[in-house]
Amino acid sequence: MTTMIQMTDITQTFHLEGMDLPVLKQIDLSIDDGEYVAIMGASGSGKSTLMNIIGCLDRPTDGLYILDGRDLTTLDDDELADIRNQYIGFVFQQFNLLPRLSALENVMLPMIYAAVPRSERIKAATEALTKVGLADRLKSRPGKLSGGQQQRVAIARALVNHPALVLADEPTGALDSTTSHEIMDLLTELNKQGTTIVIVTHDSSVAAQTKRTIHMVDGVVVEAAIALAKTP
Repeated sequence: MTTMIQMTDITQTFHLEGMDLPVLKQIDLSIDDGEYVAIMGASGSGKSTLMNIIGCLDRPTDGLYILDGRDLTTLDDDELADIRNQYIGFVFQQFNLLPRLSALENVMLPMIYAAVPRSERIKAATEALTKVGLADRLKSRPGKLSGGQQQRVAIARALVNHPALVLADEPTGALDSTTSHEIMDLLTELNKQGTTIVIVTHDSSVAAQTKRTIHMVDGVVVEAAIALAKTP
């Protein structure tokens, strides 16, 4: 299996009020193409900082990060932005949808940044929304959708550029338990179709639905447990 994410000695130190605050401490991490992984830890464990580095939203203070065979530590900000847009889809706890745009228009946004022609944007966004079960809500604005439907729009937006990697930061954190199960079922199905998915969570029930859980404590990876295969 091909390695998608390879991190070696990743360190992140923030400078606050004249003091150095180490947040990540020599992280070594490997995630293969097609994996379904949870990064789990309490608040302050460093899991969100690690996700920001994986997603090219931040740079490590030190260490090596290779994504899909490419050394990202050598890239400038514009090149990292291109990597985010071409290779990575993001799903957030608060959905981050634009309230004045329809579901279809929200999903089309990443393709605008990628300079995809309008007719192709409409077709791809429609297909993505259909894939997440919202073919009948293309023209609905976020305020007319339930929390679960809004998260489905966010997932469709994350998928529309066919990213190699989807990063989900507490994707069920703002949802009730029933809707949370529906969203996790959708992410699981997407993984079965070949999408690499990394979920950042503090919820053990969410982590249990992935195939591998990476535990973080105080900026260190302390365990990487693999879920037992479920028998049909």
